[in-house]
Amino acid sequence: MTKALERAVVPPTSHADPFAHDVLLDPEPLHQDLREAAPVVYLSRYDVHALARYEQVHAALIDWQHFESGSGVGLANFRHEKSWRQPSPLLEADPPRHDAPRRVLREILAPPALRRLRETWSVVADELVDQALAGSTEFDAFTAFAEAFPLRVFLDALGIGPDGRENLLPYGNMAFNAFGPHNDLVTSDAHRLAELSGWVTAQCTREALREDGFGARIWAAADRGELTYEQAPLMVRSLLTAGVDTTVHGLAACLYAFATHPEEWQRLRERPELARVAFDEAVRWQSPVQTFFRTATTDVTVAGTLIPAHTKILMFLGAANRDPAHWHHPDRFDITRDPSGHVGFGMGLHQCIGQHVARLEAEALLTALARRVTRLELAGTPHRHPNNTLRSWASLPLRVH
Repeated sequence: MTKALERAVVPPTSHADPFAHDVLLDPEPLHQDLREAAPVVYLSRYDVHALARYEQVHAALIDWQHFESGSGVGLANFRHEKSWRQPSPLLEADPPRHDAPRRVLREILAPPALRRLRETWSVVADELVDQALAGSTEFDAFTAFAEAFPLRVFLDALGIGPDGRENLLPYGNMAFNAFGPHNDLVTSDAHRLAELSGWVTAQCTREALREDGFGARIWAAADRGELTYEQAPLMVRSLLTAGVDTTVHGLAACLYAFATHPEEWQRLRERPELARVAFDEAVRWQSPVQTFFRTATTDVTVAGTLIPAHTKILMFLGAANRDPAHWHHPDRFDITRDPSGHVGFGMGLHQCIGQHVARLEAEALLTALARRVTRLELAGTPHRHPNNTLRSWASLPLRVH
């Protein structure tokens, strides 16, 4: 027996299922249990080690050398299992394979490009708000705003045509479910796998994309030799997947937060420059992306616990974002808080490269609402949609004044 094994801390075992429907719909009780149990907890049901405290989650996210993404960021281990689709050159790759795609996308999504979109997106936000308020003072804010706005402005910016956009959220729901175990949420989508994957694949071709969008710029980078032609459509697909669902559910979380914290809405109306901070605080508070996996590249010790090489580690991003050891009053939504450092967008090398796009969308929508609405409140019970990875919404009935 090695000295490392002799000194290793045996982690507590949990038989809980973090992918059970009741946990997916209300994850905070399990998160609290895992945080209080130990820095590392062994989940017997899936034979994985779990990290739920901010310190360990943050450290694992920035240490890509020991906690790799290239073996898959879901439960499936690409060393032994074939992915249901070609892995993402961004999310599911490590250096050096990860370097060129991220460099190209960082340039495409640079601040000058986003500044050019601000005015257009503000106009669209005004139109959506006027349209919703003209119809009624009560409506489903999930479909009217959180879903409608990104599906219009982000897909326009990407260069996707107008037809078939309703396929994108069902595809994203399927893709994020696939990061978890092969449970009923995965099998319930199986009958649409070929249809939805086929539609998304078709949108990623050069021919399907407008010449003035982000997608066309990705293909142009392949023409210059900065990417391979095999990587180009996969990068467009990555934007279609990671750039829509997370923003949709992040915006819904933000609207829910303001509807249940009227004093924070008044604060935003008085200080509209806080719109981006408010979005980040909502992402911290609700964590649209709840979990991601990494794989140990070697035997690695976390807080004294030895995690064996080539085994999976489940990182609870939502639990880390409410860790009272790191955040003051973590269960409170507070737009005067500095939420920077939250792990809702990941952290380190694989941190969400489109997070500034999401913030710009939130700024446009929240600013348009704040100019017209004095108060938001719930007009009924909001409904969640269980997903193995996302804290998803199905409806968000609001009443506006």
